[in-house]
Amino acid sequence: MLNMQFEQAVVVDTNEMEWESSPMTGVWRKPLAREAAEHGHTTSVVRYDAGSRFSAHPHPLGEEIFVLEGVFSDEHGDYPAGTYLRNPPGSKHSPRSEPGCVLLVKLDQFDPADDTTLRIDTNSTAWMPGESRLEIMPLHDYEQESVFLIKWPASTRLRTHRHYGGEEVFVLSGAVFDEYGRYPAGTWIRNPHNSEHCPYVEEETVIWIKTGHLLP
Repeated sequence: MLNMQFEQAVVVDTNEMEWESSPMTGVWRKPLAREAAEHGHTTSVVRYDAGSRFSAHPHPLGEEIFVLEGVFSDEHGDYPAGTYLRNPPGSKHSPRSEPGCVLLVKLDQFDPADDTTLRIDTNSTAWMPGESRLEIMPLHDYEQESVFLIKWPASTRLRTHRHYGGEEVFVLSGAVFDEYGRYPAGTWIRNPHNSEHCPYVEEETVIWIKTGHLLP
């Protein structure tokens, strides 16, 4: 197991990690949280080399993807960088990438009843006004869980706040700071239920964030 203690804070700068091979030639991984080697709850950064593909496989408890670089594809379409995808429990597909791509991937973490399929191109989706000059882009809500993007204007600081149900963050651009450190683009952060901090940015920063899913 890796980082499966959800009551503990975890910070991983994926830029400092080496790529690990997967069972498929040309597909590489940086594991962030993992229940078992090839199944169960998994969060990873995944790289497809140009022309590589993964054999058809099911997702017993769903698959969640954010395309970080390149173009990701399957039999249902082509998804450029900035695309958010949800494949519900019981779905299956045959993924590939012709030019190559890098993905944030979360496997087997859905509620069995969360059966929404999503394909959202965040490049063409409108931002909405949020707290303290922030802009937000809602991506998915199910019961207590929410997934969205946040765009922080330069020199934005939030008040100290508590994360009921926890939060999980991937920094897409720029850098986030708080009283504990600096988190550049490519950093994965998981803060547990009822954790507190006072985040801020110095330059414009965009993050992918999921909240409410880490209740004990």
